[in-house]
Amino acid sequence: MFRFFFVSLQWQTASRQSQTLNEIKLMGNLLEGKKGIIFGALNDMSIAWKVAERAVEEGAQVTLTNTELALRMGDTKKLAEKLKTIVIPADATKVEDLKNVFEESQKFLGGKVDFILHSIGMSPNVRKKKRYDELDYDMFQSTLDISAVSFHKMIQTARKIDAVAEGGSILGLSYVAAQRTFFGYSDMADAKALLESIARSFGYIYGRSKGVRVNTISQSPTLTTAGSGIRGFDNLVDFSNKMSPLGNADADECANYCIVMFSDLTKKVTMQNLFHDGGFSSMGMSLRAMNQYEKSLDDYKDEHGNIIYS
Repeated sequence: MFRFFFVSLQWQTASRQSQTLNEIKLMGNLLEGKKGIIFGALNDMSIAWKVAERAVEEGAQVTLTNTELALRMGDTKKLAEKLKTIVIPADATKVEDLKNVFEESQKFLGGKVDFILHSIGMSPNVRKKKRYDELDYDMFQSTLDISAVSFHKMIQTARKIDAVAEGGSILGLSYVAAQRTFFGYSDMADAKALLESIARSFGYIYGRSKGVRVNTISQSPTLTTAGSGIRGFDNLVDFSNKMSPLGNADADECANYCIVMFSDLTKKVTMQNLFHDGGFSSMGMSLRAMNQYEKSLDDYKDEHGNIIYS
């Protein structure tokens, strides 16, 4: 009798597993029928670029938007041709431009949008290699406006004109420097902290009013055009990779995570900063990372031989 019960239990378990696998296969296109807007795709190194490609692969329609300067410098129009969509020039710090993005996107897509990716970040202070204790405050304001306040303007504008469908998903890309201090990241750390705060505040408001989710993804340091401007970035990528049990998450892997967050599989996830960093954010010290201490600090000394900490 016990043998019959055990065999029966095995059969039921195997049957459930088979059913689950079939359901996953049947799901196929996670974003089938959904519409979205991707902010910030510049070239094929961009996380936003990868997200746009993956979204279309998963059955979604998207529109692309970036600044006029970025459109001249980058390859966004090539991506638009590949994805059979439009590019809407816009400065995300200007409300009138954002309103136009939402209106034109709805016209092209044929209805309200289901997901939005904010992949925008730039610091004039970092580009000018200004240390955190020597910031130019006008540039600092620009950093915040471009990298974080634009997220607020984007969401507020979308909500005012009711551009996002019930149960939609909004994502912003962040970095662990919002919680911890990283050499060379300068005022971008402040911008990321503000970005995450905006996600929490709007997550409550938009969630209650329309079931819209608002989250940020704290991504591993990723070799993108924007990231390359950070002082010592190559060393940061190497250190993070050595510290993380799973290694750094690359742009393609981040895109996959974004797709899941846009899908109906995460309809109850909101107001979260989600770490996608191979475990880096939970580490204190790894054996591989300890080897970094044996390296010279000569590259980080001033003309008097003093170590520069900012």
